[in-house]
Amino acid sequence: MLPRIDSIKQARTKIGITQKELAKMTGVSTSMINQIESGRSQPSYETAKRIFDSLATLEGRADPNKAGDICSKDIVKLKPTDSLHDAIHKMRSMSISQIPIFSGGEPVGAISEDGVVKHLADSDESSWKKIRLADVMEARPPIVDHQTPARALVPLIRYSKCILVAKTGKIIGIITASDTLKMLE
Repeated sequence: MLPRIDSIKQARTKIGITQKELAKMTGVSTSMINQIESGRSQPSYETAKRIFDSLATLEGRADPNKAGDICSKDIVKLKPTDSLHDAIHKMRSMSISQIPIFSGGEPVGAISEDGVVKHLADSDESSWKKIRLADVMEARPPIVDHQTPARALVPLIRYSKCILVAKTGKIIGIITASDTLKMLE
């Protein structure tokens, strides 16, 4: 998922580059960048991706924090066969609001406080031990490389409860909204 097109100008000016410099980096004309920023033209997905990738790269040069620096290395996990009761107990005992669900070593979904509350309204306490997470889990959290600039994660965390961090294909950490506050320290 790409950020909103109308955020290009704000990101470009925040980094401190001109339309001409962005155009050169992305292989489009300065006129096209101007039209995109003013809302007169909608870029193709590929063009928008190149623009956002270029902006993220430039932002990463200015931001020393990477996803691997701010993620929590201790990942609390559950399995699809665990129960809703298990999720509630683990969330309460560890004071966390979401838990990724792994099948073997692969993430397959997540359960969050919002998801739990939604299912609590539809069931009684006696059935919580019978409800399997495989039946109520949310979509798998996005996975980013450990070298992803931390500032690039802020728009993503707004839409996802958590982000998993990988290094050479192996999940090494998790980022939640509270971890993004580490960038302010």
